[in-house]
Amino acid sequence: MISKSLLRTAALLGLCCLLPACYYVQATRGQIEVLSKREPIDEVLASPDTADELSRRLRLVQEARQFSIDELGLPDNKSYRAYTDLERDFVVWNVFAAPEFSLHAREWCYPIVGCVSYRGYFSEEAANKEADKLRRKGFDVAVGGVPAYSTLGNFNDPVLNTMLRWDDVKLVSTLFHELAHQVLYIKDDTAFNESFATAVEEIGIEKWLAANGKQDDMARYRKQKEQHRRFVELVNAAKLDLADYYGRDIDPDAMRDLKSARLEQLSSDVRAELRAAGRNENHWLTGDLNNARLLPMSLYDGQVPAFLALYTDCGSELGCLYDEAGKIANLDPEARQARLDALKARQEGSRGD
Repeated sequence: MISKSLLRTAALLGLCCLLPACYYVQATRGQIEVLSKREPIDEVLASPDTADELSRRLRLVQEARQFSIDELGLPDNKSYRAYTDLERDFVVWNVFAAPEFSLHAREWCYPIVGCVSYRGYFSEEAANKEADKLRRKGFDVAVGGVPAYSTLGNFNDPVLNTMLRWDDVKLVSTLFHELAHQVLYIKDDTAFNESFATAVEEIGIEKWLAANGKQDDMARYRKQKEQHRRFVELVNAAKLDLADYYGRDIDPDAMRDLKSARLEQLSSDVRAELRAAGRNENHWLTGDLNNARLLPMSLYDGQVPAFLALYTDCGSELGCLYDEAGKIANLDPEARQARLDALKARQEGSRGD
């Protein structure tokens, strides 16, 4: 029997060809592939052909999924109750773009989700073709593989084989992140949505590790989070300098020289930070740095301190955080940003005391 979700997706596919360039055709076909290959996790676990390590990871997902409901107040639905093996490393590839002398992301707008600062493709080849078109138009471009994404509860998202490439802590935290999108998501504000989900992810994984007595993992997680914070600070400092350069009335060649020198300095600073942390220097710095490469950092982390401040105001109660974040989401964009900036400044000020 064909599931209702697949029928709904197929119907969308029929409508897609009416849209420019049939971009939605590939997106809908990709979603159909993800959904059609789903197997209930219980059935995968019951199969004698399932490898021991896959069984262990899927049991971990089941435990974390129940924890997300009981302790984090995340949705109790059919998401992440099934497993899909796509037989590839990433589920989608995202394309980011920005003008040569600007840090304002090129945006794409879609039904339901609104405007976002990236364009996703279920084929790496298709993503690279789009990237080439944007480069020919003069944009700085970056393409990155994505192991997981959320359909915001519109479909029953499965656990993907691409998610299992991470360690246990990252796998569980990603599960919390994607479910957080089902709690709160607003159109046309990628930074708000991703920062909210990242904050819930961080709070959730701390609770998970504490509940399971994983003190060593907790210490390692907090160390990695602090390293990541320093990394973000380096990127943000570079972005401030670049924004200053781009606001100057100077010759384009002189602007390019300033840009190139600052990105080279950022590359050097990040490599030094990674070496000090004993991490692979090429983990993030593959390919040339450009404006587009800097965009995802602020999208996923920029307002996390604001939501952590809100969580503190809520007496560390997640239901309150969801409610208060929802109130901020209902503000007009300017008021929303002002509220988040005030919360962020207070959180970062208290951390510096």
